[in-house]
Amino acid sequence: MYSNRWFSVNLADVELPDGRHLDHFLIRLRPVAVATVVNEANEVLLLWRHRFITDSWGWELAAGVVEDGEDIALAAARELEEETGWRPGPLRHLMSVEPSNGLTDARHHVYWADEGDYVGHPVDDFESDRREWVPLKLVPDMVARGEVPAANMAAALLLLHHLRLGQDTLP
Repeated sequence: MYSNRWFSVNLADVELPDGRHLDHFLIRLRPVAVATVVNEANEVLLLWRHRFITDSWGWELAAGVVEDGEDIALAAARELEEETGWRPGPLRHLMSVEPSNGLTDARHHVYWADEGDYVGHPVDDFESDRREWVPLKLVPDMVARGEVPAANMAAALLLLHHLRLGQDTLP
């Protein structure tokens, strides 16, 4: 129905188990690469940004579309450097998620490093209001308060919290 370099909107004829058919819209998206660094003090590098679609502010990890033919981990490193000014050390795959699989085929691939080098002011500084090192121990409360509104970012941060701090915070 519609297509551009970022996404395509399609209409599918879905056959239900009982034989009935229904029209279902679906959005096809390119993969998204996500990355962050967790330093020796167990602080995670985050971006504070506004999302105009929901008119909301929140903490996020650096993320962007994987270009055609680009290695996903290299795309994650590129996005981190462009959006934060930090070049990550060796990246580790944290998780891959489908944030809205009832509507899109988007897959978000999240990576993290335990070291990085500051290489200068971010090229894409317009993508966030600020960039900060936030203690991982604060993540569960931030998520609970709605300060990390994107589900994929919340899941990744909670997993990093668990991996690095090795404790559950629920009673």
